[in-house]
Amino acid sequence: MSNLLERVFHLNQNHTNPRTELFAGITTFMTMAYILAVNPGILSVAGMDSGAVFTATALASALATVIMALLANYPFALAPGMGLNAYFAYTIVLKMGYPWQSALAAVFIEGLVFIFLSITPVREKVFNAIPMCLKHAVSAGIGLFIAFIGLQNCGLVVSSSGTMVGVFSFSDSIAQGTFSTAGLSAMLALIGVLMTGILVVKKVRGSILLGILATWALGILCQLAGFYIPDPAAGFYSLLPDFSQGLTVPSLAPTFGQLDFSHLLSPDFLIVVFALLFVDVFDTLGGLIGIASEADMLDHQGRLPRMRGALLSDALGTCVGAVLGTSTTTTFIESAAGVSVGGRTGLTGLVTGALFLLSLFLSPIFLAIPSFATAPALIIVGAMILKSISKVDFKNPLEYIPAFLCVLTVPIFYSISEGIALGTVSYAVLHLAAGKEERRKAGPFIYVLAILFVLKYIFL
Repeated sequence: MSNLLERVFHLNQNHTNPRTELFAGITTFMTMAYILAVNPGILSVAGMDSGAVFTATALASALATVIMALLANYPFALAPGMGLNAYFAYTIVLKMGYPWQSALAAVFIEGLVFIFLSITPVREKVFNAIPMCLKHAVSAGIGLFIAFIGLQNCGLVVSSSGTMVGVFSFSDSIAQGTFSTAGLSAMLALIGVLMTGILVVKKVRGSILLGILATWALGILCQLAGFYIPDPAAGFYSLLPDFSQGLTVPSLAPTFGQLDFSHLLSPDFLIVVFALLFVDVFDTLGGLIGIASEADMLDHQGRLPRMRGALLSDALGTCVGAVLGTSTTTTFIESAAGVSVGGRTGLTGLVTGALFLLSLFLSPIFLAIPSFATAPALIIVGAMILKSISKVDFKNPLEYIPAFLCVLTVPIFYSISEGIALGTVSYAVLHLAAGKEERRKAGPFIYVLAILFVLKYIFL
């Protein structure tokens, strides 16, 4: 078996081993398993059957991740993308009035265009045209982004009318009688961050995964002791797996193959397809840049080897997901969690994909993992990834200003693609103003990208 794994995944060449890849694959899955609960909830708003969406989400994630593992030999996991699923449900269906079947058709068409771009040099040229300072900045921005997601998921960051975001108030929680749910969840997340941090400091193998499990176990103890009181109406569910419905897999029939192409020639529909494609392209590029940079997978020119295979895997995943019945499938930035514990090859992805398949049969267990247990992993991994900003030349304003704008924009605008957009436009404008030599160094493609981003803001 070890010889087979070596031949397929080249473990020695990538300075890793099966045990490390196994831990990395499990860690990646644990940090992104929330999508199995979140995606059905979002798409059900559009009128889709939540059980079918759950099955479609698990299958699409498994198949796309395995394709990435075998086609590109990278530890990148894929699943229906956050943000893109919200655009699917709230904009395409609820705001624009398209039925969800038509929205699935838009996702499928976008995936086909994606495949075409992936087998041609276009997307690879876009990736290689992005300067190194922005690649490092995207990586750092992703660190802040996933840490911010973690803080939101556990309730430590809350909305505020005065400052837009604020910190959770434990005193208000006690006064309002919500400490047994919201307050305790936020407190357990803080404890989880400290526990995970200690494990990282002690260099315990699998520290991120162990932090998730330890935080979840602590929550279960609190529930059994009566400190944590589930309140489903408020979004706080039991931390114990519910096997009352058995281990049956929800039927895929309500969403499988339900693609409606009747709106294909509508101008508005084509704009929808283009918007999906635009966000998917740059979210994927941003994710690949950030994760690959963290794992030192980029070559000395800032290029990702086997880039075409990675891009094609992402595009194929989108088409597969649309047919199964879910929104755009894309490379997940949570893959950084597996990379941070040593994942370097497709074997990591193979393990993650296998766990997504397993989740079909053990959904009560995986759906019971609370967000406050995965939040510490996202926060600690965010800190690990943020260090890439140190590679930016802070003596050169032509580099550090666009890099800073990129890092700042990703978490604040809640979008990797927006970070790339602002970073690219500012990079182009500053180099245009810097003189002939600097304009030439930037290269023509960066100006083309900047123009495309500007047009996107004007017309989309």
